[in-house]
Amino acid sequence: MQPMHLEMGDRLRLRKQHPCGGFDWEVVRLGADIGLRCEKCGRRVLLPRSEIERRTKQMLPRIVKTDEDL
Repeated sequence: MQPMHLEMGDRLRLRKQHPCGGFDWEVVRLGADIGLRCEKCGRRVLLPRSEIERRTKQMLPRIVKTDEDL
């Protein structure tokens, strides 16, 4: 099975709910461990790539950032 292709800024919907109530996460770090940031509360977590692949339910469309967002 081919590993999941992830890039910085990708958005994922995971199977389990975060304690804050959010399901959607943004990829903020790549490597052996993947860094995710909860889109609802901003909490950051590091999970092994294999865990991310198992927990991912859906890839979400990217959010386009404008100059006003920076």
